[in-house]
Amino acid sequence: MQYAGLSSSLGLLLLLIGVWLGYKFLKKKKEIKRKKMFFKRNGGLLLEQQLSSGEVNVEKIKLFKSQELEKSTDNFNVDRILGQGGQGTVYKGMLEDGKIVAVKKSKIVDESQLSEFINEVVILSQINHRNVVQLLGCCLETEVPLLVYEFIPNGTLSKYITEQVEDFTLTWKMRLRIATEIAGALSYLHYAASFPIYHRDIKSTNILLDDKYRAKIADFGTSRSIAIDQTHLTTSLVHGTFGYLDPEYFQSSQFTEKSDVYSFGVVLVELLTGQKPISFLRSEDEGRSLATYFILSMHKDRLFEIVDAQVLKEGSKADIVIVANLARRCLNLNGRKRPTMREVTSELEGIQMTEKTSNGEQNYEEVEFVRTELVEPWDIPSSSTGTGSALDVCRVSSFHEIPLLSFKSR
Repeated sequence: MQYAGLSSSLGLLLLLIGVWLGYKFLKKKKEIKRKKMFFKRNGGLLLEQQLSSGEVNVEKIKLFKSQELEKSTDNFNVDRILGQGGQGTVYKGMLEDGKIVAVKKSKIVDESQLSEFINEVVILSQINHRNVVQLLGCCLETEVPLLVYEFIPNGTLSKYITEQVEDFTLTWKMRLRIATEIAGALSYLHYAASFPIYHRDIKSTNILLDDKYRAKIADFGTSRSIAIDQTHLTTSLVHGTFGYLDPEYFQSSQFTEKSDVYSFGVVLVELLTGQKPISFLRSEDEGRSLATYFILSMHKDRLFEIVDAQVLKEGSKADIVIVANLARRCLNLNGRKRPTMREVTSELEGIQMTEKTSNGEQNYEEVEFVRTELVEPWDIPSSSTGTGSALDVCRVSSFHEIPLLSFKSR
């Protein structure tokens, strides 16, 4: 009787173990099936196609397991959030080998938009530049796709331009260096990469600063590579961020390398003035957009009234005027009249050289302002991936005569 009871208990225990193992097996099978479904839905087949075509640098792209990234970010804990934008949320993570990474959890759930995610993987796999953020890999077996980047510790350039960061000053020398690094990276994308690449969303929040405050261009979700003999990219939907959008691109839907130049011009003005790209504290007459405000101020011979105090304190007036003229040329309404990023890089490098050799003493050579045109932004619905919610509608006028601002040699 006792033996029979023991046998029954053992049988029940084995049955429970069997049920539990069966449940675990079915759960794992379901999880594997679910991951395969996510992999397919998140563009895995498209990525595999790109991999087999040779368009993606396989050696640079690692396919991470979802468990590894969940563990590295403490299950995507809100305390690990580094930043949030239109395309997703970025978390700080630590891999098993101790490497600190940034994990971008995409908001994309619409299959029609997944090509943008795969596009970012393809674009970044082709780029090898010290001033472009490095993509380490991706994960496609989760509900939303994940990208894994090198971790850039000092956040966005925007934070240092517009906010008072404790125990840190963005000096004139640093601003020049950062501008030169951004320009050099864009020049590389336009001319030296495997195929010409247009970033299409250059802004100070997409410029990150590393541990030595070197600039790194990030967020290539809307970027495009084009054929070497192609001069522009025609889009059915205008992409961009309020305050940085090239008015010519908005009007024609044709994005060229000069559209990136325009956006860089706005960043350069941010570095000069320390002001935000859009401010409703400014009146309509002054110009809500920084680009308009900057051009109007130069037209009224008020450049040094809007330049950041740190820039005025440390920079020579001649060099400030040269950089301001360069920014103004980048903001020309006619894209053909804007300089190339290669020319911009060369000019900024030249200014850096004069800064190094001048030892703080500068003779003011005569510097003339160039003719330009004025654009005034109005609000309309936007497809921006940044913090802005509208694009610019352009009210255009031109100044037939622009007074010259010059500094004579002493």
